[in-house]
Parts: sequence; structure tokens; C-alpha cells
Amino acid sequence: MAISVNTNVTSMRAQNQLNGANSKLSTSMERLSSGLRINSAKDDAAGLQISNRMTSQVNGIGVAMRNANDGISIAQTAEGAMQESTNILQRMRDLSLQSANGSNSAEDRASMQKEISSLQTELTRIAETTSFGGQKLLDGNYGTQKFQVGSNANETISVSLKNTSAATLGSNDYNKDFAKDGTATGKFVTHATDNGVTVEANLRLSTAEGSTAAISYAVNASSKTIATAINTAVDAEGLGVKAVVTNKLTISSLSNDEGAALTVNGKAVSVENLSSAKMVDVINQTPDIGVTASLNDNGELVLTSDDDIAISIANTDGDAEASITNHAGKTATLADDENQIAVGSIELNGSGKSFSLVAANADVFSEAAGQSKLTNVDSIDIGTADGAQNALSIIDAAIAGIDSQRADLGAVQNRLNFTINNLSNIQSNVSDARSRIQDVDFASETAQLTKQQILSQTSSAMLAQANQLPQTALSLL
Repeated sequence: MAISVNTNVTSMRAQNQLNGANSKLSTSMERLSSGLRINSAKDDAAGLQISNRMTSQVNGIGVAMRNANDGISIAQTAEGAMQESTNILQRMRDLSLQSANGSNSAEDRASMQKEISSLQTELTRIAETTSFGGQKLLDGNYGTQKFQVGSNANETISVSLKNTSAATLGSNDYNKDFAKDGTATGKFVTHATDNGVTVEANLRLSTAEGSTAAISYAVNASSKTIATAINTAVDAEGLGVKAVVTNKLTISSLSNDEGAALTVNGKAVSVENLSSAKMVDVINQTPDIGVTASLNDNGELVLTSDDDIAISIANTDGDAEASITNHAGKTATLADDENQIAVGSIELNGSGKSFSLVAANADVFSEAAGQSKLTNVDSIDIGTADGAQNALSIIDAAIAGIDSQRADLGAVQNRLNFTINNLSNIQSNVSDARSRIQDVDFASETAQLTKQQILSQTSSAMLAQANQLPQTALSLL
């Protein structure tokens, strides 16, 4: 190796080693002091990008968990208020049952109605004042709100709240009150095989929430068959609507002399020389006849059924005749050996939800199609026995309506709880993954620090030695 004074290559190499050791020593000190393996993009450009994405996710999940807990709190607040509303409705139901009893005077019922009126007011007050953070929950203005339960856009869960005031709760009915002018259905036909009811394949019952039940029945189906088809379909969809057949036949001017007999739904009933009261007993004691007999205020025989009523009259000694009137006020003559069928009508009631009927056959329903009508809790008046009886179906539907809302809120609460658990799990795992990319390994880095400290010291010592090499030239002079 040549001896040079102007260029000390050994010193330059020692300097490079010293600079490298000091640079790595500085990096180790920065990592150990910050606790991070990546302190700038130069440390790991790809790792920095990945860890920042994970940081956004971790922070977003933290906010989402708080949002979900807020959703649970709102649902709990609303459900708690609905519990009190249910308690009020249960008390109103008790009062209605009490008022319906024949032991009560008009003054007694008036006193009960005072409490009903007070409870109606309180039911509305709860709906109008229940709030969360200044936001009203049960006055009908909350509607459907979305809760952000994810770290990315549109990761939401919806919570819906409805009005629970006394004016909005009650029984939604269709054909509850049949027309008094004879325009309602309930026609008479002469043959069971041709009752005029056409096949229905497009009948649909829909709620405001979008649930739909498709109903079909065959041509000439009886009222009970049609009602059963409706109930089966709506039960499958959980629409909470009940189809009930209305059919009441009043018989007057009945010939009941020697040999007179009625045939009701295929069952022969001898009414020879029987009073109306005795006819009631005979009919009601006939098994499987499908009707219930009673007397109206005029002493006339009334047959009530949940299906069509087939009836005929005969008299072996001469022509038999009777005048019959159906539930819709239509009249017909029942002649000797002539069969008449009173076709029942169907009403839909008892739903806590609004619903509509589409493509309904007017032979079965008093209206071809239309929207249900709400009889609300605010209209309840138990000042009479009839009013108390009517109140029960209204209150039962109102309770069912609130129970449906509470069930929805319970489902949302459970869903949000599961969401929070899942978010917590994701947050833990993503934080762990980010730590492996971003955080420093202290064991490894302290070893690296020690190594670089030693190399820095040895490089400094060697640099000092290298700087003495040019002095060798003096010994040659």
C-alpha cells in the first residue's frame, strides 16, 4: 500500500463508518424515544400508508361504538316511556271491564269515565314530552333516524319511532260499521253452488310500512272460507289484522202452524206451534247447526253465524212463508220449500297498524277497496255499557300497537349491542395489526442501539488511528 499524505483513504473510510454508525444510532434513539418504528415516510413509506389507514379505522370504530351506545340509550328511553303508556292502557282496560258490568249505575260509569279522561290526557302528555338530548321521541316527529355504526360511509342502523299519543293509538278497522241504507253487502242467493262470489286471485292487504299479504280464494267460497284465507295470509306476514264474518238473519212473519219446519245449514228444526222463545231453545240445542239463535227487542227470531246461513221453510199442510232480513238491512221472502242463503260479510279489525285493501270483491266487503279507519283511544267513552264493550277492542289494538313498537326497539337494542361487541373485536385486532407495523420492538431496537453505540466508539478510535498514518512519511525524510 502506497504512503500518501494528500489523500488518507483509510481515514475517509473510517469517517464513512463513523457517519453510518451515528446515523443508525440517531434512528435507534428516535425510535426508542417515540416508541414508533415509523416516524416519517423515509422509515417505511408503504408501512406509513397502511398504518394511517388502520389509524382511521381504529379511530372511526371508537366513534361508531359511541354512536351505537347513543342509539341504545335512545331506544331505552323510548321503550321506558312506552312501558308507562302500556301501564296506562292496562288501567284503562280494567276500567272498561268494570264499567261493562251490569251492576254499575250511570253515575258509577261517569266516575270511571273521569279517570279514563285523565289517563287519555296523560297518555298524550307522555308522547309529547319524552325526549333525549332535547329531541322529542314519541310525538311523531322523530320518524326514522340512521345511526352511524361503522368507520366508513353508509354503515348505518335505522331506528324508527312513532307517535304514541291517545289520538294515534287504537284499532284500525275496515267495514267496522256496516251501512244502514242497505248498500252494504250481505245479499241473498238461492243456491250454495252459485252464491255470486267470484274467484279472487289479486286481493292484497298492505300496511303503511310496506308489508303485504296476498290472498286468494275460489269461486263461490263461503264467507268463513274467505275469512280463513285472509287470516292465514296476514298471520304469515305478521300484519296483526283479524278477519271476522258478520252474518245476522232476522226472521219475522214466520208460519209455524202444524207441520212447520225450518232447515238451517242442512239441519231440520221443527217449529210447529212453537213460540219464538221456544224456537230459540230448539235451535240452540241442535248440534252442529252453525248458528246461534236469540230474540231481538221486537221478539223476532235472530240467527247469528260466522259463515253464510242457508235456510229454508216447509209446511206439510200448506204454503209456508217468512220474511227475512240480513245484517245489511236487505229483506227477502222465504217461501215454502225455497232455499235462501244469506251471504255473510267480512270486516277486518283489531290492527294497531293502518292498512289498505286492494282489489277486494264487493260481494264480500261492503267497499270494493279502501283504507282502514282508526278508532283511537282518545275517543273512548265508558259512560255506557256499549261504550265500555267497544273500548276493549280499541285498547287491545292500542296495546298491540305499542307492543309491536317495543318489540322493534328491543330488536334494535340487541342488534346495536352485537354491533358494539363486533366493533370492539375489530378495533382490538386492527390495533394489534397496526402495532406490528408502526410500533418499535424495544428488545430489538435496544440491541441495535448498543451495537451502533459500540460501532460509533470503535469508528472514532479507528479514525484517530487513521489520521496518524500520514505521519509515517516523516520517518522517511
